[in-house]
Amino acid sequence: MNRGAWIALLAALAFATIFVARLPAAWFISPSGTKGSCTEVTGTVWEGECAGFVSGRIALDELHWDVHPARILLGQLAATLSATRGAGTVRADVGLGLGGRMTASNVLADFPLDRSLAAVLPASLTGRAHIDAKRAVIERGAITSLEGRLEVHDLTDHSEHTTPLGSYVITFPGGEGEPTGKIRDLSGPLAVEGTLRFTHSPPGYDLSGLVGIRAGAPPELVNAIRFLGSPDSTGRRPFALTGTF
Repeated sequence: MNRGAWIALLAALAFATIFVARLPAAWFISPSGTKGSCTEVTGTVWEGECAGFVSGRIALDELHWDVHPARILLGQLAATLSATRGAGTVRADVGLGLGGRMTASNVLADFPLDRSLAAVLPASLTGRAHIDAKRAVIERGAITSLEGRLEVHDLTDHSEHTTPLGSYVITFPGGEGEPTGKIRDLSGPLAVEGTLRFTHSPPGYDLSGLVGIRAGAPPELVNAIRFLGSPDSTGRRPFALTGTF
């Protein structure tokens, strides 16, 4: 190949690289009103922002992405994502590998509890959640690995009366096997100890533990936990809840 051909080839490669790097995100994201749509899109497919993002039951005010192209060579689509929804924020490094294996690391999130985000929550519950997770893995719809901390603050039930339920934390240490976290209360009228286990087959959860009443608890809360059964020698009653995703 002569010198002129090499120059032409290098010029073509440079043009292709610049073209791909600057591909507008708006070329690939559906207009408003369709599944996975945005009301406004700016930036490129590699780094950009979507305002008014809607996909299924998920609706966000803003979604920003920063794709890491080098990871594609390793067979993984990886990006740093950040999103806002009202007073809620989330940021995470996410990756989608061959076979649909999804990983999330360096997850930081703060958001009001919303039944649209977690259908298992009763509509009468309000509160605020904070997530600080070092790593999470999802495979075939199941959470297969989890290392981090989930906090719920100012949990309140509005079903009949406005009843404060307190604040709680669940800590997942990571490791092998089905992810299992320890639950304890941070404050409030209930003394709680228990575990939350995410099951692999079928994908779901298994929540169990013991709950007791502290002095000064609202009467309606005292009456409610009586349905859990007889207390043990310390006055605590067992609770359990299971479900699938």
